[in-house]
Amino acid sequence: MEKLNTKDLVKKYNFKFTKSLGQNFLIDDTVLDDIVESAEVSKEDFVIEIGPGVGTLTKELLMKAKKVCAVELDSELIPILKNELASFENFQIIHKDALKVDFNEIIGDEKSVKVVANLPYYVTTPIIVRILNENYKFKSLTIMIQKEVAERIDAEPNCKEYGSLSVLVQYYCDTKIIRTVSPSSFIPQPKVDSIVIRLDKLNKPRVDVKDKELFFKIVRQSFNMRRKTLRNVVKSLNLLVDSNMEKAFNNSNIDLKRRGETLSLQEFANLSNSIYEIIN
Repeated sequence: MEKLNTKDLVKKYNFKFTKSLGQNFLIDDTVLDDIVESAEVSKEDFVIEIGPGVGTLTKELLMKAKKVCAVELDSELIPILKNELASFENFQIIHKDALKVDFNEIIGDEKSVKVVANLPYYVTTPIIVRILNENYKFKSLTIMIQKEVAERIDAEPNCKEYGSLSVLVQYYCDTKIIRTVSPSSFIPQPKVDSIVIRLDKLNKPRVDVKDKELFFKIVRQSFNMRRKTLRNVVKSLNLLVDSNMEKAFNNSNIDLKRRGETLSLQEFANLSNSIYEIIN
């Protein structure tokens, strides 16, 4: 079965791109193949695709997956997708904003769930954060996103890319960068490079924390006050009286003069657990 040709479909339906929806459709078959291959989709997998465009990636996934559920916001694309993919009985389309969809309702009793998508740039971070924070039942996300965000996700301590998004994703997932994608692989061409990255959900979070909300509160504030010492960060949260400040840092074996960007996930966990024990 032939691949759908994105350029031909755009021309056939006289489709007009909507800039506000971050529409950049993939036209490079080698990238398409790399996404599908790295996602390791099989007939056991229920695949959720966010932002299917004209269905180029969708068709490749449909030939390998048990079922593909595509979530598309643009009403102009719905009839194109329905028409071009009408021959696939394992295709479902939901005309909704992916930030408002109840993914648990979509997933139902499915056991093996994978997210595969060329994510619209403007929703990249909110989608990732939502899928992780709301604890949806998925095995992996194989997504094409802007290079800058992928580098933040994959970053390690002591570099400018390392931030709260790095900690959030690595708390829940293993990360693996698959490949870089140039602007010429899309129509219209974006102004930045993209990266295909795979996130594999861990069986349990990477570090043990006594209070997840407290852990992420400290993480977020540490990067919101990036140039400040951890002492000032913790003080700004009004979690401890001054007399307990040194105790919290001593118990977690962390120098209170350090900055948050130098802490590993385990050190963030140690600090939040130490503070938790003092305040409870």
